[in-house]
Amino acid sequence: MADAVTLAEPLGMIGLRGDHGDERVRAAVVGLTGTAFPERLRIEGTSQRGVAWMSPDELLIFVPRSEVALAVDRLATDLAGLHHLVTDVSDMRVCVRIEGPDAREVLAKLSPADLHPDVFGPGLFRRSRLGQLAAAFWLEGEGARVICFRSVADYAVALLRQSAADGAVGHF
Repeated sequence: MADAVTLAEPLGMIGLRGDHGDERVRAAVVGLTGTAFPERLRIEGTSQRGVAWMSPDELLIFVPRSEVALAVDRLATDLAGLHHLVTDVSDMRVCVRIEGPDAREVLAKLSPADLHPDVFGPGLFRRSRLGQLAAAFWLEGEGARVICFRSVADYAVALLRQSAADGAVGHF
């Protein structure tokens, strides 16, 4: 099963709400992250520097933790005069790493989302549930990443570790 389920190092995360169709919003995000602008249900880049589609008017931007304040200021400047909200959410959420070739199955045993390889692959991002836990997840490297609220981090790690320890069910 998965090799390890651990809390990732603290990530820099910025919530951005705004019109995804506005060229200034798109240019600001691309300029900040150096990635493409994510289309619906996608993530561009990685948890170290990237951007994920959260909803039709919300993005989650990843930057190194040390760059968050400057990134928030840069976005606010770039988007001045546009209807938007930019917020440092780094302390609100945590990232859990699931390492190993069976990371997909660890998630699939807990989520109602279709995680079959034909449907869910690299570059795709899901907001869903893991058991009773609201979470977002994607494949990254040789495993997966899960974002959840900090207040439920201990439960999330325990839940994912139990799913990993229970072994594969051979669905994929």
